[in-house]
Amino acid sequence: MMFQEKLPDVVFRTRVRDETVDGPNPFRWQDRTTQDLFGGKKVVLFALPGAFTPTCSSTHLPRYEELYGDFQALGVDDIYCLSVNDAFVMYQWGKHLGAERVKMLPDGSGEFTRKMGMLVCKDNLGFGMRSWRYSLLANDRTIEKIFIEPDFGDNCPSDPFEVSDADTMLAFLKGVSAPAEKPERLAFVG
Repeated sequence: MMFQEKLPDVVFRTRVRDETVDGPNPFRWQDRTTQDLFGGKKVVLFALPGAFTPTCSSTHLPRYEELYGDFQALGVDDIYCLSVNDAFVMYQWGKHLGAERVKMLPDGSGEFTRKMGMLVCKDNLGFGMRSWRYSLLANDRTIEKIFIEPDFGDNCPSDPFEVSDADTMLAFLKGVSAPAEKPERLAFVG
């Protein structure tokens, strides 16, 4: 693997509300690039294995939503929740949890996750290919900090949730010591 300091270039297939669309589902497809979402902004992105899963739904996403104002006060422009799920699932999950400020980012084909070097097989859970759990801070697409959960690998019997949480990222932004990530996992594929 080759170290990459910038977020990989991909096209995210998203759905956006459009009142000009007739019917009960007024949404249209809109392609958004990495540059569109992260260019010229200070952004926190956290990635997780799947929508509607226990830890992701009870703790990971809700805590980022809860602390959104604290992140904004420290200069963060946007917070994205990324999962290898399609736009429909991500929308319904965000709606189900009442996520209004954290933006749901579907990586349906896993391209972004693969290029980040974070795509893992979770066949042991019946999930298929999914994202490993991590969080990062990017400034104009340049990765300034990344927190990667331990025990990275295919079919990991556990789902570690120790360092990609909102409180760890917030502590880092405040300049408070935060747990160190495993440096050997800071390699990305281009």
